[in-house]
Amino acid sequence: MMTSINLHSAQPAASGILTMKTNPIISVLAIFGGLLLLQDPASADVKKDPKNKLAAIKGLDWLAGEQHRQGYWEANGGQYRVAMTALAGNAMLAEGSTTTRGKYAKQIAAAVDYLLEVSQSNGLIGYKNDYHYTYGHGFSMLFLSQVFGEEEDAGRRQRLKETLTKAVQFCAEAQTPDGGWGYVSAKDGNNFDEGSTCVTQVQGLRACRNAGIPVAKEIIDKAVEYIKRCTAPDGGVQYSIRGGGSRPPITAAAIACLFNSGEEYNDEFCQRLLAYCDKNITPTGNQAQFFGHWHYTHFYYAQVMYRLGDEKWGKYYPEIAKQIIRQQSANGTWKEGHVGPVYTTAINATILQIDNGYLPIYQR
Repeated sequence: MMTSINLHSAQPAASGILTMKTNPIISVLAIFGGLLLLQDPASADVKKDPKNKLAAIKGLDWLAGEQHRQGYWEANGGQYRVAMTALAGNAMLAEGSTTTRGKYAKQIAAAVDYLLEVSQSNGLIGYKNDYHYTYGHGFSMLFLSQVFGEEEDAGRRQRLKETLTKAVQFCAEAQTPDGGWGYVSAKDGNNFDEGSTCVTQVQGLRACRNAGIPVAKEIIDKAVEYIKRCTAPDGGVQYSIRGGGSRPPITAAAIACLFNSGEEYNDEFCQRLLAYCDKNITPTGNQAQFFGHWHYTHFYYAQVMYRLGDEKWGKYYPEIAKQIIRQQSANGTWKEGHVGPVYTTAINATILQIDNGYLPIYQR
């Protein structure tokens, strides 16, 4: 597996700053602008078309204008405030901004403060009466943990540490006996669990652990075992441990989750899931594909393709970027799907920026 160097607050090499990504074997070593420049020629073949970056920025600019004064974003009907805030903030982090620096510093800081404010004494980030609150909790752990590693304000950093520590504990207590998670905690949901919420929790937990927040290994191990038990003979991951048929979106998300959990590409189980996705997921296609979850599918599948290296990424990225840009509205947003434009715009902007290399959770 290739490695990468992350310097979230740095800017691209054209500004004279150390570039983000390098292979273990560095083939080009140069001096540029008085600073050491590490460059991977293989990555040069996968450089983004400038249109892709412009499309992402246009989407982020639209999101910036849609943020509410209190710091949150929301889906259609005022739903999913916590989840939308975390996803939109994460997309802005992927551009390279932090809470104190960059084009979207103000928006990111406001989003962080909102999520800290809605964190409950029991560790839940959000509200118990929120619709499907575990989505927001998982995405918030992911977003806030990425912020935590770069936070320069001592007060906010301490609050982040306390909030994330309690969030991990809540997540552990919300896990079902089978090792999964449902739309709400195991106690609130009578031990119901399903694949998509399981993935958000595992990725959030791994992001916290990577940031230095203690996470018990057995929590993630149980979740990985849950995913394996949900896998059908054809290599697809089912809706839940109780069945529901193989589903491309959940399978793509499961692989991203497994990679975050330390599973290797050449692991036999991962290979089965990858083979299933290779047969059932393509960058192109209409919105009716994948049970209506095209954006969810590629949010995770893009992470998988990027982690697999430049050969896979070089084939996948130009096609998915072309498909995304084709659907963008003149004002910068994407309006497909029933969840709402904040969701689709945050997802698409993240996909277009994954290989910026700023977020540790998406690194190779």
